[in-house]
Amino acid sequence: MGKLWVPGMAADGEGFFDRAGRPAAGALVEAVPDRRRAHAAAFGLKLRHPWKSASETLSAGQRRALAKLASVLGVGGTVAPDILAVLFGAAGFVVFAAILVFRIGTYLAGLKTGDEAPAWSPDVAEDWPVYTLLIGLKDEAETAPQLAAALRALDYPADRLDLKLLIETGDDATAFALRRESWPKGTELHVVPPGLPRTKPRALNYGLATARGEFAVVYDAEDRPHPDQLKAAVSAFRSAGEELACVQAPLVGEGAAGWIAGQWALEYAVQFGRILPGLAQWRLPVMLGGTSNHFRRAALEAAGGWDAWNVTEDADLGLRLARSGRQVGMIAPPTLEAPPEKLRVWLAQRTRWLKGFVQTWLVVMRRPGEALRELGLGGFLAMQLTLGAAILSALVHGPWAVWLALSLMLPGASPAPLFLAVAAVSYSAGIVMALAAPGRRDWRRVWLSLTLPFYWPLQTLAMMRALYGLAKCPHFWAKTPHTVR
Repeated sequence: MGKLWVPGMAADGEGFFDRAGRPAAGALVEAVPDRRRAHAAAFGLKLRHPWKSASETLSAGQRRALAKLASVLGVGGTVAPDILAVLFGAAGFVVFAAILVFRIGTYLAGLKTGDEAPAWSPDVAEDWPVYTLLIGLKDEAETAPQLAAALRALDYPADRLDLKLLIETGDDATAFALRRESWPKGTELHVVPPGLPRTKPRALNYGLATARGEFAVVYDAEDRPHPDQLKAAVSAFRSAGEELACVQAPLVGEGAAGWIAGQWALEYAVQFGRILPGLAQWRLPVMLGGTSNHFRRAALEAAGGWDAWNVTEDADLGLRLARSGRQVGMIAPPTLEAPPEKLRVWLAQRTRWLKGFVQTWLVVMRRPGEALRELGLGGFLAMQLTLGAAILSALVHGPWAVWLALSLMLPGASPAPLFLAVAAVSYSAGIVMALAAPGRRDWRRVWLSLTLPFYWPLQTLAMMRALYGLAKCPHFWAKTPHTVR
């Protein structure tokens, strides 16, 4: 591509423009690939703390426990099926009632959190610390212009940004698109050397190894973070103690045109606008979102970085931070994301999320006694009522909906009163929480909230695919195609 020199501009590359009139990518610094660093990015946590890595799906102890459980259930189902059914029914009622009460409680706690920014601010502009931005990209040529514009719009001293664009070997289209854009001076392009697993957390670890910032944030290619987000995160860290290791910015689905996209955006509004703030206020473990996590870099490195073998590295890292005695907080400036608009895209994304949730739960439960000591009883139960509940709910939403429909439709059939009550309260609570979630409240919000019971059973379809993938290809990262806004 030809470059045009603009007279009077500096000769360090910043004065170049392409023939379309845009600043050329003279600021991109292309780093030399480092295979040793790539190996450490993939195997660092696994080698240091193998019981905390999802590189192995089931430990030997878990396989033995699963075999014993299957034997007990098989014998019980043969000898006393009625008693087993009653026990399952009672246990199910207690568990789902506890999940419902806990979710309502965290939602109400999230309502009480304010959006006031911390009072801290630097005395002079030079006091803002160096901030590392880690952005993993794969097949993201179309999002490059939007990403570059969003990062240029950040209200933060440009000379304090340590921006690292991380792409996989062979992704030439993305590399070409990134080189065409204008980036903050000193932005680095890192091509991660080939190797397994080819996952986002491996790329993030690779970039973290050369990070210079006191703080670090993860963004995705399609993100449009609020310009004030970095300053809000620094203010939150400066105003809190060292135990605050991470702050999560709320993720907001924008431009949700279809029903599936609207449900995804509404789900985000509840999760990031109410549930996570409630968990943070109660100082309970928080499963992080996949992007816009801001870290104290020292705390992130002390926790071992990301698990390259876990396909929901964000949830896993949030729990590892909690197990090390660190806290996760929330900040107000959001990040806008484009929801998946097609069912197949949603299904692939949700399948990966649920597969990673199962991986994360299995990792924690390899040593449940140790996890209980580290998290405390409240944190351990909260983990079961959030992560465990997400897995259990995805397993039963579909069968529960079918059973409920058949019980109400077939002549002479009637559901058990207790389970009918739990279903009614659960659906009603979900609808009310969706209606009261942050965001625009209009007739479309009402329609989406009322049709939530038809959205939840789709989770079961995704869970079936997730369990199959966990058995066949546990570390495969299903790439979500992103829409450019």
